[in-house]
Amino acid sequence: MEETKYSAADIQVLEGLEAVRKRPGMYIGTTSEKGLHHLVWEIVDNSIDEALVGVCDRIEVIISKENHITVIDNGRGIPVEIHEKTGKSTVETVYTVLHAGGKFGGNGYKVSGGLHGVGASVVNALSEWLEVTVYKNGNVYFQRFENGGKPVGELTIINKCEKDVSGTTVTFKADPLIFSETISYNYETLKKRLRELAFLNKGLKIILSDERENIKEEFLYQGGIKEYIELLNKNKNPIHKSIIFFENEEEDVILEIAMQYNSGYLINVYSFVNNIPTYEGGTHEEGFRRALTRILNNYAKDKNYLKSTDEPFTGEDVREGLTAIISLKHRNPQFEGQTKTKLGNSEVRKISDSIFSEGFERFLLENPDEAKIIMEKSVVASRARVAAKKARELTRRKSALEISSLPGKLVDCSSKDATASEIFLVEGDSAGGSAKEGRDSKTQAILPLRGKILNVEKARLDKIFENNEIRSMITAFGTGIGDEFDIAKLRYHKIIIMTDADVDGSHIRTLLLTFFYRFFKPLIERGHIYIAQPPLYKVIIGKNITWLLNEKELIEFLKTIPKNTKYEVSRNKGLGEMDADELSETTMNIEKRELLRVTIDDIIKVDQVFDILMGEQVEPRREFIEKNAIYVQNLDI
Repeated sequence: MEETKYSAADIQVLEGLEAVRKRPGMYIGTTSEKGLHHLVWEIVDNSIDEALVGVCDRIEVIISKENHITVIDNGRGIPVEIHEKTGKSTVETVYTVLHAGGKFGGNGYKVSGGLHGVGASVVNALSEWLEVTVYKNGNVYFQRFENGGKPVGELTIINKCEKDVSGTTVTFKADPLIFSETISYNYETLKKRLRELAFLNKGLKIILSDERENIKEEFLYQGGIKEYIELLNKNKNPIHKSIIFFENEEEDVILEIAMQYNSGYLINVYSFVNNIPTYEGGTHEEGFRRALTRILNNYAKDKNYLKSTDEPFTGEDVREGLTAIISLKHRNPQFEGQTKTKLGNSEVRKISDSIFSEGFERFLLENPDEAKIIMEKSVVASRARVAAKKARELTRRKSALEISSLPGKLVDCSSKDATASEIFLVEGDSAGGSAKEGRDSKTQAILPLRGKILNVEKARLDKIFENNEIRSMITAFGTGIGDEFDIAKLRYHKIIIMTDADVDGSHIRTLLLTFFYRFFKPLIERGHIYIAQPPLYKVIIGKNITWLLNEKELIEFLKTIPKNTKYEVSRNKGLGEMDADELSETTMNIEKRELLRVTIDDIIKVDQVFDILMGEQVEPRREFIEKNAIYVQNLDI
């Protein structure tokens, strides 16, 4: 065997921004549409940082007809003097040197947003060209970069401006060589995040313009996250009028909390740190939850809402029907968790508890009528939880090896390796029979579902646990539910929804997705939930059969059939129309099938959509359908 030499000559040194272009995913996560929009967030975050220190109250984002992005702010303007370490202007340093900025221990920012602090230079590196205009000291400074961040000349003064005018304008074109999937920006994606930033930074006006469609919207919320709660509860029924709000500062940590209860049963608590969504929560949420449970238990005892024989409220009891936002500003946040969206600073738990406790105790004392409403809501939730305990017992399995404790209609697989095992949730007994015969018995389990499961958006836990189909799924998955949920006990790493292609099948699929989203969200977040793609069409030419996923595939295939060739096209409305071999070949065979993995890109947006489509209010559902029906081209695809 020939010896391979490994020396200093084999070590590649990437100069400047070459490393970013070589491995863009390391810096922005992906070069898909999500990564494209991340470029905008990085530049906007720099402007938001100016707002956080009180020197910027207006940000404008413009999408040009050519899909160039311009971000304008009226902050202090990037410093223009020569930087002592680089010998270049500070503007050029910020846009060409990784980790150069005002967020790394200097006095430029008390707190700052953004995930990485490398925004400006990374955006420059991944752009075909980028231009920076700085208004400062009565001058207008300009510099252009091309071909992945290379300066075209030095920073120069191109004009004069009023002495009191300051700010920064950045325009860039994402490099299509890097973003080969798309360089077209999604207006709704930008709108959602920019509106969120306006809620989280009260008094900051953010303007979004789309020159492609001649659209312009302004977002300005003097009430901040209080107005955000109003939006989130728009399609719910609040049970008390006022939105409870606290804001305070302790040990250089600024905390805002807004909350309001509604008549529903679901918990919607969203948290942010320096404007970054912390989807996995963290110590700021823990402090809030701990204080909420303790204070309401103490109040219930003092005011005799709980009898001596009653169990104390749990966290789930006091959060039922709660919509809350926790917004923390911290100089040095430490993130942890799989997606780096969980706050880990231990000192924040105590600070959050302290600030919320003081404010909430005062609210309850000053608002006895609203306190009574909240108490009664928690008492009913507590009694329903006790009733649900009995039903929950039926979903528990003593051991993963005790097959007798599995639901009777489950046709389990023989493998005990969860990573290799998958379970098909199949609509109807007839399709379940075909699936049972056509499966790979070693790795594929089948659980037939009869009829439509309960709509969990409108039900309490005790009712949910009484539903046989839901109970069967919980038992089969093995993870437990609620406070007992443990993803390590998941018995199948692929949970596959397999329903008919008709309206009833779509409804069943939606009900299942609602159930998973509300009670098994980690399974979606970890990529364990899938939707099977049974073919809609069968084309027979002689003895040859071709299966086609949808109408688009059918049209393309028919174009390839020679003229005068006889063929027969049939549309499959139900899984039960396929025999075991056909179902196996088209939908279950690992080598041939197509699966859709269910993902969550935006938790708050998904919450709102589920609430509209599956909740109590009819009018918002009608408005949603009317607004979005124009985007539906083919329900089968």
